[in-house]
Amino acid sequence: MTELHLHLDGSLRPETVWELAKIQGIDLGAKDIDELKFMMKVPDDCKTLHECLERFDVPLKVLQTADAIERVTFELVEDLSNIGVDYAEIRFAPQLSTEKGLSQDEIVEAAIKGAKRGMEKYPNIKCGLILCCMRNENIEDKNLQTIETAKKYMGDVVCAVDLAGAESLYPTEMFENVFKKANEYNLLRTIHAGEAAGPDSIRKALSYGTKRLGHGVNAIFDKELMEELIDKGVTLEVCVTSNYQTKVVDSIDKHPVKKLFDAGVRVTVNSDNMTVSDTNIHKEIKILKEQLGFTDADIEKMQKYAEEARFIK
Repeated sequence: MTELHLHLDGSLRPETVWELAKIQGIDLGAKDIDELKFMMKVPDDCKTLHECLERFDVPLKVLQTADAIERVTFELVEDLSNIGVDYAEIRFAPQLSTEKGLSQDEIVEAAIKGAKRGMEKYPNIKCGLILCCMRNENIEDKNLQTIETAKKYMGDVVCAVDLAGAESLYPTEMFENVFKKANEYNLLRTIHAGEAAGPDSIRKALSYGTKRLGHGVNAIFDKELMEELIDKGVTLEVCVTSNYQTKVVDSIDKHPVKKLFDAGVRVTVNSDNMTVSDTNIHKEIKILKEQLGFTDADIEKMQKYAEEARFIK
């Protein structure tokens, strides 16, 4: 089983966050573990991607030390192994863990250490780390540092870079300089696009040289763009539950993933955030089969697409 699109900070064990907060002396604003679990999951009445992204505020509070980053990375590898995932790419933004003085290099080194420890204990799984640049204002220096860090550690578990965050607020075109530098270093990349914004965001991402798109489902509204994705062999990292939660689609049964797949677009199935979205790849596959009309053969083909698109061969 292959998982290409999974956020570290969206997949932490609530019990670990609770324990780390006690160790670090942090008040999470929760009176008990049940309230913390509620705070870490997307609410049923979530209205926008931006509101969903607020669910990451709590786990990030405890991800400001190297020990914590190493631990949660190890635990996610463990959790993935336990549900039968044999290849996963885990993504996170190192710049979001610098509040207490850690450098992005130190943060990535801690994540690498945790991933390696997980793979040593569970040799049935292989993992890569994707370093996310972030969509925001006045953040180019931090994003360029992420690119430099990716260059430094590329091949040592680190396998690619990404651009994540509030797509509708910070258009993909704002980050041209970041991907010019990524191109200079020949870094592999995936880009969140076509989730909270439309086809133009996808086109801009393609102009940056990406062969993979995080989500990309709004390509369904542009036939020519769909044909371009097919012709170029671009892979979409689709996360159905997450797309419903962030109101990319009004309901699960209206999700365009089957139409994209039937048209010949290389779509893959992913969980996005195991804790925030309360899901995993098996739950996502069940939704595809029971609610969206996918067959076992379709799922097998999607897994083949995922295996072919992985950054670590």
